[in-house]
Amino acid sequence: MKKAIVWILTIISLFSFTACSKPAEPAEPVKPAEPIELNISAAASLKDALMEMQPEYEKSNNVKLILNFAASGTLQKQIEEGAPSDVFISAGKKQVDALEEKGLIVKESRKDLLGNSLVLIVAEEAKDKILKIEDIGKAETGKISIGAPESVPAGSYAKESLESLNMWKDIEPKLVLAKDVRQVLTYVETGEVDAGIVYSSDAALLKKGAIVGAFPADSHKPIVYPAALINESKQKEAAKNFLDFLSSDKAAETFSKYGFEVLK
Repeated sequence: MKKAIVWILTIISLFSFTACSKPAEPAEPVKPAEPIELNISAAASLKDALMEMQPEYEKSNNVKLILNFAASGTLQKQIEEGAPSDVFISAGKKQVDALEEKGLIVKESRKDLLGNSLVLIVAEEAKDKILKIEDIGKAETGKISIGAPESVPAGSYAKESLESLNMWKDIEPKLVLAKDVRQVLTYVETGEVDAGIVYSSDAALLKKGAIVGAFPADSHKPIVYPAALINESKQKEAAKNFLDFLSSDKAAETFSKYGFEVLK
């Protein structure tokens, strides 16, 4: 009887050891966190610079940037109407001022990010007859394109400068108003107009035509690109990190490459 009990206990011990020694089931791999989506409303003239920064920033920060480029006035209106936006980068102060007055931006987040200058560009076919800014006022000069002054900051600066130089009345009948500075660039490159007024950062992208010269800095208000967080943002921390990145040395290199003046 004793032997039988010892035998049974031995069998139970062996079974228990085998059960305990069973290899553990492999753990399921940890899924990476879904990237945070940030809606960036940015002036059309920033398109090339921001698109160059986008891939590396997204990869390093597990963020997906949804870039919305348009005229600053158009973006302002979209934000006022409740379109999703976490960060607004305008090509003019007026648009950010308007949003601040309505309590739509985080006031303390606002910063002047970039500067720019205003230049005259001419179509390939017109570069022999338009040699200086004053030539666009001559009767033989054809159509001139600027951004619509009420919604495009570059157009507003252009009008201000032309008025300061006493050229607006001569130019106004020839004007072709564009929805943003990139459309002005296209009109000049395709020869639809003889000349256009754009930022120097846009002029640097001109593929066909010529840059005639810069408008005097004192003929218009300083060109400043302010940026701010939007009050209704659901991702304020991630949005603030992106806004901080735009003031970094790394971002400054890219902005400088595309002809912007980096403000510190």
